[in-house]
Amino acid sequence: MVAASAKKPATAAEYAEGVISGDRAKLARAITLIESRNTDHQAQAQEMLMQLLPRTGNSLRIGISGLPGAGKSTFIDAFGSMLTAAGHKVAVLAVDPTSSRTGGSILGDKTRMARLSVDPAAFIRPSPTGGTLGGVARATREAILVCEAAGFDIVLVETVGVGQSEITVAEMVDFFLVLMIAGGGDELQGIKKGVLEIADMIAITKADGDNAHRAEMTAKDYQHALRIITPMNPTWIPPVVTISSAENKGLNDLWDKITHHKKLLTASGEREGKRRLQQVRWMWSLVEDRLMARLKALPSVKTLEKDVGAGKITPVLAMEKLLSQFAKGD
Repeated sequence: MVAASAKKPATAAEYAEGVISGDRAKLARAITLIESRNTDHQAQAQEMLMQLLPRTGNSLRIGISGLPGAGKSTFIDAFGSMLTAAGHKVAVLAVDPTSSRTGGSILGDKTRMARLSVDPAAFIRPSPTGGTLGGVARATREAILVCEAAGFDIVLVETVGVGQSEITVAEMVDFFLVLMIAGGGDELQGIKKGVLEIADMIAITKADGDNAHRAEMTAKDYQHALRIITPMNPTWIPPVVTISSAENKGLNDLWDKITHHKKLLTASGEREGKRRLQQVRWMWSLVEDRLMARLKALPSVKTLEKDVGAGKITPVLAMEKLLSQFAKGD
């Protein structure tokens, strides 16, 4: 008996056709292809993306960050469900460079998005576990394009990690929303000024029941804090709102502010300019990563590192030697 032949792998064109047609299985596999570290897969992914590129760029990209306990998953579930009920198609992507240490908590977050995870107008994709921030960010940026080509008009990008991942997400979206928990203002001391500087809006969550008054007071604290920070965009002053995902309170107001932001920046041309700048910055980030990897792969690196550590050579001379060897192709 002749064994059945192995199924022939899909071509870049077949992946692209599947994504465009709305085939969820092909969409998921297309993103898996993007996430692969296999060089052949990466080449095929770029070929697929080139075919999808004319159908990209039409979504509203929203980044979402927040303090632990702010209820990001609950918010995304409620907010995303509100959007799909209004006729939108919503994709949720995650940037989680810490998942190899936490055991992939974002997968648990997906199960907590009870409504959205079974919504036919929604698509939820966790970030690859164990990835570096650069690798996860590259995959997420390209996954945004694939989701846009598949017809999703709103893409929510959740940052699960902290610090640099927030800045990375802000660099790939049109609007960056930061979720905060209600309190007496003490959390202001714990949140980095840099996060406030890149926020397009701050939402105080869980503003319901006995917590409603505290949420309003916290909102005022953040409004005062934002007054001493120079806004990134003179066209837009970041608002502070209070919301309750459990009661669906304030979500319509939050969405109205996001759409108003889009209208303002689209009319001024800043939205398109921001996207162009993001693409150029991303290109140079990729160049830096690739060059760094090649430099670290040079045979003399270990010896030079030891010599620098032992004080036998200055870091500047070691750097010049590395660059000279790289230029020669040694």
